[in-house]
Amino acid sequence: MHLSASTLSALPPSVAGPDRRPAAVGIVHLGLGAFHRAHQVAYTDDALLHAGPRAAGMGICAVSLKTPGARDRLAPQDGLYTLIEKSPEGVRRRVLGSLVEVRFLGEERHEVHSRLAARETAIVSLTITEKGYGHDPATGALNPAHPEIAPDLADPAHPGSAVGLIAAALDARRLSHGTPFTVLCCDNLPHNGKLVRGLVLEFARRRDEALAHWIDRHVTFPSTMVDRIVPATTDADIAENDAALGLIDAAPVVCEPFRQWVIEDAFVAGRPPWEAAGAELVDDVAPFEAMKLRLLNGSHSALAYLGYLAGHEFIYQVASEPAFATFMRALMGEAVPTLRVPASVNLSAYRETLAKRFVNPALPHRTKQIAMDGSQKLPQRLLGTVRDSLAAGRPITRLALAVAAWMRYVGGRDESGRAIDVADPLASTFASIADAHRGDAAAHARALLGVTAVFGDDLPQDPRFTRPVTAWLEALHAHGATRTVRDCNARP
Repeated sequence: MHLSASTLSALPPSVAGPDRRPAAVGIVHLGLGAFHRAHQVAYTDDALLHAGPRAAGMGICAVSLKTPGARDRLAPQDGLYTLIEKSPEGVRRRVLGSLVEVRFLGEERHEVHSRLAARETAIVSLTITEKGYGHDPATGALNPAHPEIAPDLADPAHPGSAVGLIAAALDARRLSHGTPFTVLCCDNLPHNGKLVRGLVLEFARRRDEALAHWIDRHVTFPSTMVDRIVPATTDADIAENDAALGLIDAAPVVCEPFRQWVIEDAFVAGRPPWEAAGAELVDDVAPFEAMKLRLLNGSHSALAYLGYLAGHEFIYQVASEPAFATFMRALMGEAVPTLRVPASVNLSAYRETLAKRFVNPALPHRTKQIAMDGSQKLPQRLLGTVRDSLAAGRPITRLALAVAAWMRYVGGRDESGRAIDVADPLASTFASIADAHRGDAAAHARALLGVTAVFGDDLPQDPRFTRPVTAWLEALHAHGATRTVRDCNARP
């Protein structure tokens, strides 16, 4: 039997089922990926226990924008799936139920638009990754020539991008019932609410100034900080889960027990009581966001690039190596002075928690998965810290090595000369640069520093940044990642 609403009663006692299922959709989520299903859906399931009359509008309709695979796995299961939490202490399985509808834009455009335009939809949330917003990562501005944005500007009635979909839905609502919704970005972008607001407004201005004015007056874009490690689900995970359930589940998600969600409390049309499920509703997300991006995500990316170059397949393997663990702690040490966190936050305890999470062997998070889309991630995870450190005259020794490791990685060849499958929107640009400068690390560094979409106009002109990055890239080519990390650790 397959997991579905009709087979929930067949779950074994060791697997918890959803305590409640919402009666109606009130949230449309763009980006039907594993992170959303391990994070926001889990919070919503837990919040249902405390929702009272509000439970009716807490159902989620999740929309896949790119491929039908997730829709095709989840729809026959009535949106149900298993959340598998893994830690050294064991495995916990629960079936989540607040995802009540799944759609694929490519085949269900009318249904998706109807959901977005419906008066009952109070929140449109997003996890489409950094590269899904059609913006310039270095500046945060909308890129009107982006391959997903340009067609939507030319034909706004048939949008394919998240920004285009949101603008079209808000226009339909403005012209019909006049009720706005809240746009809730849950991607790892600095000031993500403000950034998405700017993108939607700029897109709207290019369509209709009146639409932009209405959005500016009526729609809210709260910022958020999300945190949970969610590696790709493997065939072995699926087989083990089917055996544990006694049912076939085509769409389980694996994650760590830890989770965190900090949300700016600025909702224009109501929201679930996520705080009852452990979310933190605050006036200002920025300090939490910077802490997570610069400590967790920055370290994660650095370990991914250096670890992959050193021959490690999984993050826990890299983080368990003493030399890399020492480097990671020192990298966090360079980032800490750039943070301004509330007095209630214990940064030392937070850093120790991160170190323990990274070495969780029950969670095999692949280095190449973290290494994806680095051109979109570097500005937020590392380069913002670099800029703040340089402005304050503080050292960037470890930060520079992390950037150099990314450069070595996107060069497309590992330390044994084998090809690296560089998954990045700018992969063809990086391949051309590498081919033109193969064997000349300094020239390779100069060419990559010239990619303004990543580094902007300022950093390539600052020798305090370019010199150490170039030197570390030369060291990585000459000595490899492991020795270079050890040499870095020997520096003050």
